[in-house]
Amino acid sequence: MIEEILPPKVASSEAFDDVAEATLFPQEEAMIARSVDKRRREFSTVRLCARRAMADLGLPSAPVLPGLRGSPQWPGGVVGSMTHCDGYRAAALAYATHLRTIGIDAEPHDELPDGVLDAVALPQEKEQLAALKAASPGKHWDRLLFSAKESVYKAWFPLARRWLGFEEAEITFNPARRSFTVRLLVSGPEVDGSRLTGFTGRWKIDSGLVLTAIAL
Repeated sequence: MIEEILPPKVASSEAFDDVAEATLFPQEEAMIARSVDKRRREFSTVRLCARRAMADLGLPSAPVLPGLRGSPQWPGGVVGSMTHCDGYRAAALAYATHLRTIGIDAEPHDELPDGVLDAVALPQEKEQLAALKAASPGKHWDRLLFSAKESVYKAWFPLARRWLGFEEAEITFNPARRSFTVRLLVSGPEVDGSRLTGFTGRWKIDSGLVLTAIAL
């Protein structure tokens, strides 16, 4: 499913359950040596997805270790993103000569827990969500907003190398195109000689999941 909202130059792989043959490099194993079984399984399967995407790009398998603020450390010349939630794991990679950054996120298609929306949404975003819910009540727009902001952060961090709060990006959805635009409310890094002011992304709701993706 994730490939439907990513450009053709992105290699992606997904799994809807944990994969028994998912194995780890010793460096990765050391990162989760004391983790509970659930964490181990999702950590391993999402890295299997990453290695399948590497193979699609013609790259050898390589460890994917968490770096600064947990951002994945990809092989040289590669950009990418990973995500996992209950019932879904995915990775998306591309050559840095084709894309500057990627951010993907998956969430269960359900209402956000109490209090979360207040923590992640700007007043104008709440107004938008209310209008979207009135027009299409079968979709959990609050969860879509949360997922989109997660994708924003994952796309932002490799470029800026600094934190971006939920309140520092404003998202506007286009339901007809299943897309969204992002307006950064803080100064962004320079990308190809221009100051980054925002992103565009796409979204999909299917099979009980919310998926969002940004590819710059």
